[in-house]
Amino acid sequence: MEMNIFAEKVSTVVGKVLGSDYRVEIKEVRKNNGVVRTGLAARAKDSDIVPAVYLEDFLAAYEQGMPFGEVVSSIVCACYRGMMKEKTDMEFFRHFESVRDRICCRLVGREGNGSLLEEIPHVEFLDLAVCFYYAWSDEVLGRGNILIYNSHMEMWGTSTEELYRLAEVNTPRLFPWVFGTVPEILCAVEGEDGGCGELGDLSPEGIPDIPMWILTNSTRRYGAACVLYPGILEEMAERMGGDFYVFPSSLHEVILMPCDGMVTVTEEYMKTMISDINNTQVEPEEVLSNSLYLYDCRSRKMEMR
Repeated sequence: MEMNIFAEKVSTVVGKVLGSDYRVEIKEVRKNNGVVRTGLAARAKDSDIVPAVYLEDFLAAYEQGMPFGEVVSSIVCACYRGMMKEKTDMEFFRHFESVRDRICCRLVGREGNGSLLEEIPHVEFLDLAVCFYYAWSDEVLGRGNILIYNSHMEMWGTSTEELYRLAEVNTPRLFPWVFGTVPEILCAVEGEDGGCGELGDLSPEGIPDIPMWILTNSTRRYGAACVLYPGILEEMAERMGGDFYVFPSSLHEVILMPCDGMVTVTEEYMKTMISDINNTQVEPEEVLSNSLYLYDCRSRKMEMR
């Protein structure tokens, strides 16, 4: 079934279930790398905040045999859960002093995100962009984030430069970096909620027995931003004994490989490997970049290759 037909059918039934106190609508939500998802939004008459329930997984479940009534029931439950969360007073978000201690940053690729970057404050970093979000932690809401738009920055009367200064301090404080081998990190994330999910196979034929480490953060979410933490790349170079390559595994982690271990492999091959992994093993909205990076100890900088 096509998504537009499924979405219209679902929204009609969900609207009847929720009743006249709610307005149900379908809207497209732009995600990272130009990925667009279909969301069902149920707005209560007395609320300005509208949680969206994405329909892609529900359509897949329906096509795999889940009864339509059960699909609708699951969507209604998801709507109610979102509404319960949104009952938390969000007035604090209007005041900069209330949010400044939890303004953090993450990395996205500039390619494919041009339209989004026009709407959000950001700082260019190589072929990437540093963007900002508010990291909430609440007994009702749990943990999550709110992407900061230009309109938020204007409402707060602040600047991109100040957001960056705050994020440079807040992000390492709230989300400390984690460094380990691939098996160590995979064991650590097993059984945890959220995080980066499965890692791609970074040991194809032709690159045997090369030491690889993962750099991410304590939540394994948006952990690629750890390369921005003050002093972190210098420390990684000390641990690996010199220059190292940085593979952009996803938004959530990077893979580090010492240059000494890559002497038999060309950089062009490594670039091809990164692109192949992104195309076959990483969700489109999780892709960070197809580029290969090198940290040079002498210049103390990460550069594109």
